[in-house]
Parts: sequence; C-alpha cells; structure tokens
Amino acid sequence: MDISTIVGVVAGLVIVFTVQILEGGSPSSILLIPSMLLVFGGAFAAAMAGGVLKDATGFVGVLKKAFTAKVTPPTQLLDNVVKLAERARREGLLALEDAVKTVEHPFLKRGLQLAIDGTDPDELHDILHAEVAAKKKADNAAKKFFENMGGYAPTIGIIGTVMGLVHVLENLDKPETLGHSISAAFVATLWGVLSANIIWLPMAARLTRLSAVEAEEMELVIDGVLAIQAGSNPRLVAQKLRSLLPPDEMKKAEAMASSKKAA
Repeated sequence: MDISTIVGVVAGLVIVFTVQILEGGSPSSILLIPSMLLVFGGAFAAAMAGGVLKDATGFVGVLKKAFTAKVTPPTQLLDNVVKLAERARREGLLALEDAVKTVEHPFLKRGLQLAIDGTDPDELHDILHAEVAAKKKADNAAKKFFENMGGYAPTIGIIGTVMGLVHVLENLDKPETLGHSISAAFVATLWGVLSANIIWLPMAARLTRLSAVEAEEMELVIDGVLAIQAGSNPRLVAQKLRSLLPPDEMKKAEAMASSKKAA
C-alpha cells in the first residue's frame, strides 16, 4: 500500500492543531460539530447535486482507493511480461493457457486470454485501448467529485460564518458571550478552507496521479501482449517495454536485466 496520502493528510492536520496549541489555543475550540457538519455535509451535498447519483454512492469506495491504492513497480510487471514472452517463443502461444491462470494482473490476464483465443491483432489493440479509455473516463468522474467538494467547501464555510455572525448580532445584549460566539462563527470558514486544501483537493490530485500511473501500466501491458502474440524475440520485447518506462524505472529494469545475465 502506498501510504503517501495517509501521511500527507494526517501530517497536515497535525500541523494545524500543533500551531493552534503553540499559539495558546485549544484544539477543542476548533473541533465544533455544527461547523464541521455544515462544511463536510454541505460540500458533499453540493457535489452530489452537481453530478449523478453514481458519483455520490461510489464516494466511500473511491476514498478508500485514494488512501490505500497499491502502486505496482513497473519493473515487476515488465519482468512478468518478458517471462511470458520467453515461454510463448519457446513453446508457442497456446502454451500460455495454463500460465494465464496464475497471472495476478487482471488487465494482463484479459489481454493474454484474448490473444490465446486467436483475436485479430488489430481488434485486440482496439479492445484493450477502448478499456483504457473507459477507465480514464471513470477515473476522471471520480476525481471531479472530489474537486467539486474542494471548490464548494470554502464557500460553505463562509455561509457558516455568516450564520454564526447573525447569531452574534441577535445577542448583542449579552457582551460576555460575544467573544466566544464570534470565534465560533469563524471556525466554519476555517474548516471550509482547511478541508478543501488538506483533504479534498489533495484527494483529487492523488486520484489523477493514480489514474495516470495505471493508464501507463495498461499501455505497457498492451504493447507486451501484442509483442507476445506476434512471437517477438523476448529480448526485443524487454527492450521495447523498458523504453516505455520513466528514466529512473528504466535504469532499475536495466540493472535487474544485467544482474540476471551475470547470474
């Protein structure tokens, strides 16, 4: 599991509360349930109103993915594809029938199964790329929901502050409560800005990054499956797939290949 999002969000909240304590305040003074309910609930409702029901019902699942998604090292995937290419070159494409059952990567498994079933290379290319395009659209919709929450939250926080100030003006005959009431009124704005910039917008950025990584991974799989289907030399397959990796990952892949040759 990639814990960068968990660490980032928790660290951001810890910094906010630490600063509050260092300035002589109490964390409980900003942990006001009405303000938090208005900001979090209002932002969710506004984002829901601007989308479709599927976006809202999938919120928990997408949130879980943002926090717990596992990023597979591309060198590991490349190594698996090259091993399959070696076996297909040595024993024939149909020999991968048993190997497909042990493949853990779902997209690679589907691609290999289509190749083994004798799907035309052009059709295989179109089918797999259509799946990549569909995934990008779904990821974009999930990301947009979090972006909308990040956009609405600050404004809803201001609404909460205005509501609080209205309450303050209604009680001007009680000067002993004005200080507490005014500070409480501004807590809604605090949570609106805080939740947008420490939770919702980072979540959207995280989902964008995950989508890009997964799409690159799928593109690598497509090239690998098509090369296997064509019966390409495994060394050429490895070289071609390494060229698709980012520079740092390419170096790792080349180092792994060199160590295997030396062994």
